[in-house]
Amino acid sequence: MSNDEKYQALRVTFDEGVARVVIDNPPVNVLGAALMLELRDLLTVLKDDDTVRVIVFESADPEFFIAHVDMSGTAEAFAPLAAGLPDGVNVFQALGEQLRNQPQVTIVKLAGLARGGGAEFVAAADVSFAAIGRAGLGQVEALMGIVPGGGATQYVRARMSRNRALEVVLGADLFDAETAERYGWVNRALPADELDPFVDRLARNIAALPDGVIAAAKKAIVADDLAEGLVREDAAWAGLFARPAAMQLISGGVTHGAQTREGERDLEALLRGLKD
Repeated sequence: MSNDEKYQALRVTFDEGVARVVIDNPPVNVLGAALMLELRDLLTVLKDDDTVRVIVFESADPEFFIAHVDMSGTAEAFAPLAAGLPDGVNVFQALGEQLRNQPQVTIVKLAGLARGGGAEFVAAADVSFAAIGRAGLGQVEALMGIVPGGGATQYVRARMSRNRALEVVLGADLFDAETAERYGWVNRALPADELDPFVDRLARNIAALPDGVIAAAKKAIVADDLAEGLVREDAAWAGLFARPAAMQLISGGVTHGAQTREGERDLEALLRGLKD
């Protein structure tokens, strides 16, 4: 069964209790308002579908999972995301919180790069697995004169020690799969040719568990309550985002090649070069 007709940037298929979601938003899977709306709609639809027990997210692009939030996006473009927004979260945090609270087990298969909002999506999923030599994670917001505003300060801190979380946020480097595993950012780093069969086996095994087991496990192993931290993050992000320096760095990044395939391959160097 396929759900391709409903979405422009998602390819969704279902098989034996597993929903497989392929993100396909060329050229680099930027997390723009349209993709965010599709992801939120899909999660809303699947929340009440008791035939789906596991959701696996992957990318159609072997180089990029989700690049980051659209740096050229306007307030007007993201305005539709504010409709029905839960209390205490901004439009970017809302996606991560919806993913974190999904009744199904959510799995990210990370075979390419994920920065900013893309890395936040990875950290918001229940479990994630990364391909050695191909996957990369980074919170690059500091290089734009801001801090993460889509949950990363809380999600990363929940997965690793404070000193490592500060390294991630303020160092603003790209982390390879093996380092991300060591820090706790992903569950495992796997050889690239083993990623697909490993995730497929895990998803099928979880989906085949007896009725009630997944719900009981997610109820017993409850997600951290990050409400206060998300409010603090939003205030910190909004305060910096309003400053002229942030706007200059973000627009300068787009002008110099961010959101193109070439620019995104070493986005950190591109953004650092704006200060030269």
